[in-house]
Amino acid sequence: MAGPTTAERGERQKLESGPPRLRRLRRLRMLIILLIAVVLVTAAALWLLYGSPWLRTEKVSVSGVRVLTDRQVRDAADVSVGSPLISIDTDAVEARLRRKLPRIDSVDVVRSWPHGIGLKVTERTPVLILKNTGNGGKYIEVDAKGVRFATVSDAPRGVPALELAVSEPAVLRRFPVDRLVREAVGVAGDIPAAVRRDTRIVKVRSYDSISLELSGGRSVEWGSAEKGRAKARTLTALMKAAPGARHFDVSAPIAPASSGS
Repeated sequence: MAGPTTAERGERQKLESGPPRLRRLRRLRMLIILLIAVVLVTAAALWLLYGSPWLRTEKVSVSGVRVLTDRQVRDAADVSVGSPLISIDTDAVEARLRRKLPRIDSVDVVRSWPHGIGLKVTERTPVLILKNTGNGGKYIEVDAKGVRFATVSDAPRGVPALELAVSEPAVLRRFPVDRLVREAVGVAGDIPAAVRRDTRIVKVRSYDSISLELSGGRSVEWGSAEKGRAKARTLTALMKAAPGARHFDVSAPIAPASSGS
């Protein structure tokens, strides 16, 4: 029986090899089309973000300020109005604000598409004020982290004054002023709310000798900043038990004392 002729073998090879080649060509063509589409879309997106007039920075809004003004915050932020919104370095804006305006505790810089930058500010809140004897009798505000963040002409209402009454140089060698300020801040944060309203002065003599001067000539010997919550509970109970007392001692909260009437 005769085998297939040369022509028959050629036709068979065409049938066997034709479709896979066509599939490879189709895949290659689709890949090229996809690559072109990706390039075009990327170029269009880059132009839209950086080159078009539609996504430019036109407005800087400020929220959360209490003492600072919107204008102060905008000026310190120094956002380049008119530049592409995507090009604004939000981390750099935040760093400028915190550097130029120490009153700012934190700030969230957000892009508000298509044309805005939002500055959400949280200001520091003073828990103590420190008399600045070298600056015309002004006051330095101190926040809950012990940061001295602003100098003001008038003492804010309801904020106790911090009095550093350290008489022994050895105390300052062992506990620098910043450490003593932090201890006083810790005490101020633990004072019961009802007592805080009457607190006029937080006096620091040493690390473990902090006292409170209240309205009406009353005083509280607090001791160190340690066990602050226990001391606060003890002071509240002691004042209820001896409402006419003038002096309260909670430096050892398990053995409190009151005196005077």
